[in-house]
Amino acid sequence: MANIFLDTIQGKDTQRPPVWFMRQAGRVLPNYRALKENYSFSELMENPELAAKVTLMPIYDLGVDAAILFSDILVVPEALGMSLKFTDAGPVFGAPLHSYDDPVKQLNKDMTKLDHVYAAIDKIIETRPENKPLIGFCGGLLTTFCFMFRDNVRDITFKNATEFLYKDRKTSQKIIDALTEVSIEYAVKQVEHGVEAFQLFETYGGLLPEELYLEMILPASKKILKAVRDKGIPTIYFPKDLGNGISAVTKEVSDFVGIDWRMSLKHARSIVDPEVGLQGNLDPRLLYASQEEIEKELNKTYLPFGRENQKWIFNLGHGILPDLPVENVQFVIDWVKSANWNR
Repeated sequence: MANIFLDTIQGKDTQRPPVWFMRQAGRVLPNYRALKENYSFSELMENPELAAKVTLMPIYDLGVDAAILFSDILVVPEALGMSLKFTDAGPVFGAPLHSYDDPVKQLNKDMTKLDHVYAAIDKIIETRPENKPLIGFCGGLLTTFCFMFRDNVRDITFKNATEFLYKDRKTSQKIIDALTEVSIEYAVKQVEHGVEAFQLFETYGGLLPEELYLEMILPASKKILKAVRDKGIPTIYFPKDLGNGISAVTKEVSDFVGIDWRMSLKHARSIVDPEVGLQGNLDPRLLYASQEEIEKELNKTYLPFGRENQKWIFNLGHGILPDLPVENVQFVIDWVKSANWNR
């Protein structure tokens, strides 16, 4: 049976754009918050039955068109031997890479540490409703690299990582190469276990100058995406805050590119390869507004764009914020599904 998300990402025309939200699995959902009273984030993620339950919650509770695997981007550094703890304030590595004289020597691959993810995918595929696809993902290389150097959970400048990268490009490249190798194996395994689309999630794509990102990070990212596409699975590349650098995401790189809220969809469409679809870019903060204001913006910006552009997935310009009113999240999803797209 056809699915509107898979049809769109595969380049087929549909009656409306598909809708799903980054970080939809949890956060604002009352059923997720109820689970969190009894289980830690790590327990939810590492228990395949619980991870499957959380992954599928937005399908049942919100009616989105696709589920995304409930996991975390930092499982990849774990598979490289780093010790990770999820605290209430955020993720913390026991010994970040900048604390070693030779960080590369600390990276010892153990792919068995990702087995719980594959078990979760198996459970999701087994228990999901019919005709609801599963999106797999892993973290973007720069974002993951930055977290591996962070020793202060509140540091969003990632000073240790960027300082190291500029001081020692050669060693930094070796770390990125190690991350790429594990990410490729991880992504391909997700496909083998049944994900039907894959997103490379680069939250901090804007930390480096555009030219340096395109030189150091894009070629390795392309390798990860190519490994997935070679398996026949469509991809979404989301290099947040890369600005006009997204024009480098051609059809040879990815099937779709994610757009953050700092760039208009109209401008993105004008600079991105026309064969590459777009995903995004609703500012999640708009969901703090009244439903009347939300609807005004949807009708003004998103309805005209969606009428003219088949290659578009409705999504946010980043993830759902944890304190957004769930009724507004539901309102947007219902609007997408009921609006007159006139296609």
